[in-house]
Amino acid sequence: MVGTRTARTRKTATRKTATRKTATRKTATRKAAARKAAARKDGLTHFDPAGRARMVDVGAKAVTQRRAVARGEVRVGPEALAAIRQGTGKKGDVLAVAQLAAIMGAKRMPDLIPLCHSIELTGVDVRLEAVANDGGPGGRVLIEAAVRTTGRTGAEMEALTAVSVGALTVYDMCKAIDRGMVIGPVRLVEKSGGKSGEWRREGEEEWSSRA
Repeated sequence: MVGTRTARTRKTATRKTATRKTATRKTATRKAAARKAAARKDGLTHFDPAGRARMVDVGAKAVTQRRAVARGEVRVGPEALAAIRQGTGKKGDVLAVAQLAAIMGAKRMPDLIPLCHSIELTGVDVRLEAVANDGGPGGRVLIEAAVRTTGRTGAEMEALTAVSVGALTVYDMCKAIDRGMVIGPVRLVEKSGGKSGEWRREGEEEWSSRA
């Protein structure tokens, strides 16, 4: 009798465990389905109806002239700022190298961001300027990248990547002097072309020399 009761207890425990596992799987399935539905509702075009990642088909879009501008900055200490402005960094001209790196970043963006299209860039302009803080030590390296293309999709990601790579290059060139440098914020400032037309971030001023 004891053996029979023990066997029954084990079977009951096994059934309860199986029931819990089934309930957990069902809950996970419902949550995944809810996430996919939310993605479709929010217009996340890099997901197909089943919630799988995809590269969006832009074949039906019109070919137009497109432009995107992004900005960012690197906050640096007084010693790093002096080295940048005087060109005395151990690795050379910080702003010149970062400018070239930013252009390369725009060209190589599809190799870094998996679901972006490879587009033909018709122009990339990058500006950098090292400016001192008002009334305080240190300063900032301001970065702006303007990217142009003629095609079926925009150049926002190329512009943002250019600024990001330029900022990282500034950090690499100056890290021996100042490891406390801070990158950001990197943001899209404006875009034009395509179905959505023109867009500009409010509060952004026109670029002008601030040295």
